[in-house]
Amino acid sequence: MDEEAARLHRAKVWGGAERRLWNAPVDGTAGPRLRELAAWAEATGRGEAPLDMYGNGLVEELERRVAEELGLPAAVFFPTGTMAQQVALRCWAGRTGSPVVALHPIAHPEVHENGAFGAVSGLRTVHPTDAPRLPTAEEVRDHPEPFGTLMLELPLRDAGFVLPSWEELTEVVEAARERDAVVHFDGARLWETTTRFGRGLPEIAGLADSVYVSFYKSLGGMSGAALAGPEEVMEEARTWRHRYGGAVFQQYPAALSALRGLDVELPRLPSYVAHARVVADAVREAFAEAGTGWSRVHPETPHTHQFQVWLPYDPDVLTAAALAQTEDTGVAFFRRWAAPGAGGPPGVALTELTVTGPGLEWTAEDVKEAVRDFLARVEG
Repeated sequence: MDEEAARLHRAKVWGGAERRLWNAPVDGTAGPRLRELAAWAEATGRGEAPLDMYGNGLVEELERRVAEELGLPAAVFFPTGTMAQQVALRCWAGRTGSPVVALHPIAHPEVHENGAFGAVSGLRTVHPTDAPRLPTAEEVRDHPEPFGTLMLELPLRDAGFVLPSWEELTEVVEAARERDAVVHFDGARLWETTTRFGRGLPEIAGLADSVYVSFYKSLGGMSGAALAGPEEVMEEARTWRHRYGGAVFQQYPAALSALRGLDVELPRLPSYVAHARVVADAVREAFAEAGTGWSRVHPETPHTHQFQVWLPYDPDVLTAAALAQTEDTGVAFFRRWAAPGAGGPPGVALTELTVTGPGLEWTAEDVKEAVRDFLARVEG
């Protein structure tokens, strides 16, 4: 079958699994998802809320809620994070007089947005480090080129959802301030950083001049993002949102699903992070018991509720084994595997594991049993 048909088949199989570690955004079908959201809206008194028009009503409620959760003066809803971050950095470029943004070369805008910063927003990027981690204070302080904004992706997803320590983060922010640069957090998954940092969201977000957060990453929303920061910058962001085509006529389903995520998923994220560490330890132990040779769980102790797993096999072989396991047993543990990006070691594949509500029911022995069954399919 072609790639799109294969993708739809995988989504159907994994979405219909009887047991899984997490509910992926593409799991399930439209009807049940909409009914679940409608039931939640009725239960919380929002079933009779007026429909929004160009960002009022429920969208305004969501913006107020985000600003409150992050402890920042104002927030603006965007249909996508790509748009939100371009707008943020464009606003800061106008204020600093510099179109140069310092960020990691594997940050989302550099890898997954088709050069949008330069092509659409007239921004230029520089890289304080190419190590698979956030830059250090020294690397920011000593970077040879001037820049107006330092953008930090928290966590750095493509490096394994890694975070610095709280002390390292505060030092990096201070180093940027010493260079008269503003600091923007790509916080698509900022919601899940509180465990690692040992701080609440307002204290974390308060380090930055602006913060972007996603609603479908971590919170299980349909789509959408928010940009938060000073009121005057957010007012300018609304103007640019319109110019970029983001003033969508109605967005109440996305707003409702985001509000649901803030109510239901946000309070549970610390428990997901804690249990991800149990799952990671069990995966590592299962690999050792099976004598798989080279394998890796990265980070060894997950920084968030997501982490990477590496094995020395062709990714198509591992994906096929994961799919067969679900088809035969109804258990979805691993899902799709991929080859590492440019510069990655040959002959290995990686996947990402996420722990959400369904994963809390898995014991360490449950994890080991699923891994053993998976490896038997790979090696058989």
